[in-house]
Amino acid sequence: MNVIVFGATGSVGRLATAQMLDQGHRVTAFARRPERLDIDHSELRRVAGDAEDAAAVAAAIESQEAVVVALGAGMSRTGRVRSAGTLNVIHGMQRHGVRRLICQSTLGAHESWPNLNFFWKRIMFGALLRPVFKDHERQEDMVRASGLDWTIVRPGAFTDGPAGGTIREGFDPAEQGLRLKISRADVAAFLARQISDRRYAGQAVAVSS
Repeated sequence: MNVIVFGATGSVGRLATAQMLDQGHRVTAFARRPERLDIDHSELRRVAGDAEDAAAVAAAIESQEAVVVALGAGMSRTGRVRSAGTLNVIHGMQRHGVRRLICQSTLGAHESWPNLNFFWKRIMFGALLRPVFKDHERQEDMVRASGLDWTIVRPGAFTDGPAGGTIREGFDPAEQGLRLKISRADVAAFLARQISDRRYAGQAVAVSS
């Protein structure tokens, strides 16, 4: 399948790109500096562009069959690239008739808020990362209203290390006592799985280790 990844040079996007290539997909890596992607594969295509450039995003989406959004704002706590970029992606998909959208968000967004503990509710998302968190919620609102065949993936806090293989997924917002952490490799594997696995189509699914 032809798949494009927005945010392909990010810590999760890079791993997801590698996973999808290993699964036999033809992957387009869209990023401001795609040459930073340290993957050598015959089915990898690099496209340089800014996710906030609507024309560049739409042009890159043409001829794709699925889209993965793994956008991040780096160290910025006020950037709105997730919502702005995702809106451009949605418009590009609608323009070219591409249906399948997998979007990485965060655990705690909207109805998953009760899953979080005091630290994440009051200190991280309640204060330090509040603008980032709100941008994720705007991003999710756009995806839900898009009319596309979407899946929103809500991971806990990222950790380094290899994929553990066994994760908790699709748990209820009332679930308590979660670790609220998951390796980037596990998130990448889960994103890649959604290309062909439709069990979470039209859903926002929480994942944690």
